[in-house]
Amino acid sequence: MITESDRLCEGLTRAAEIWPEVSDDKGQLLRRLVETGVDTVLQESAARTQERAKAIYRVAGSLSGVWPDSWREELRDEWPA
Repeated sequence: MITESDRLCEGLTRAAEIWPEVSDDKGQLLRRLVETGVDTVLQESAARTQERAKAIYRVAGSLSGVWPDSWREELRDEWPA
């Protein structure tokens, strides 16, 4: 059960203008509102993932040369046998 708040009432009113073929069916309007919201969330999530990937690619390789080529051997040499 969902309480019809002022904001939801406004959303349903606007949804009825967008989808007049179901304007008399609040349940259908609500489903379409939810589907539209889900689509928006999925798009925003995909965009965030893409931005993160771009950030990773931008810095990829930026730390090359920070560690010497022999870092692994040097680390092992520091530990007792």
